[in-house]
Amino acid sequence: MIPRRVILERLHRLIQEGRPIIGTGAGTGITAKFEEEGGSDLIIIYNSGRFRMAGRGSMSGLMPYGDANAIVMEMAGEILPVVKRTPVLAGVCGTDPFRSMPRFLKQVQEAGFSGVQNFPTVGLYDGRFRANLEETGISYDQEVEMIRLARELDLLTTPYCFTHDEARKMAAAGADIVVAHVGTTTSGSIGAQTTMSLEEAAAAVQGICDGARAVNPDIIVICHGGPIAEPEDAAFILKHTTGVQGFYGASSAERLPVERAVAEHIRKFTSLSLK
Repeated sequence: MIPRRVILERLHRLIQEGRPIIGTGAGTGITAKFEEEGGSDLIIIYNSGRFRMAGRGSMSGLMPYGDANAIVMEMAGEILPVVKRTPVLAGVCGTDPFRSMPRFLKQVQEAGFSGVQNFPTVGLYDGRFRANLEETGISYDQEVEMIRLARELDLLTTPYCFTHDEARKMAAAGADIVVAHVGTTTSGSIGAQTTMSLEEAAAAVQGICDGARAVNPDIIVICHGGPIAEPEDAAFILKHTTGVQGFYGASSAERLPVERAVAEHIRKFTSLSLK
């Protein structure tokens, strides 16, 4: 576990040097190991990473295919021992009705995690279903409260926010980094097809950034998801927004590179000729 103060000092130093913060999701130990070698600043693990690296879509993490909080604690045993220098954060399901969140967050901290993110999150739902979740006590405000509790434990907090108002709530709860989420990542074999344009994503990210900064002018804001799938996409968002200081990639950091690298490597074998 790396202290929150030390992490924030590192990240602010990078920003002052003009280098964006890069966070990456890891669903396996080998992914985490080589994300660290590549220079990732933060590594986040949550249940969708396991599903993603098993060949299923990231949205599987929002379905009843397993206990999200139990899965992330199980993943800790695979991933935490192979990461030597980089802060590793846990994706915590803040709406879990079967856990005492203050107690669970202490378990997360004791396991060696340096911080938390709110995942699975009801923020990815919309329409009538989202309204019904909120009406029946499964709410984004519970995730805000989870972030507040984690901040009290001095864990690094990097919540997903989907709207201007959600960003304001998370900033008020003491979030260190707001991750402006613009939807499930596109591209690859199991990426989303329905998404916004990069121009629309830039406007959405800016709105989330502005919401967070209205509460805390010093908060760090990074972008994630939707059409922001490749390094050049992230560069576009950073160029066309003000105050956005980095990028967080999950599918972009592990699924897409693995899909391409494995397929290309096997093609080299299958192109061999017998003597």
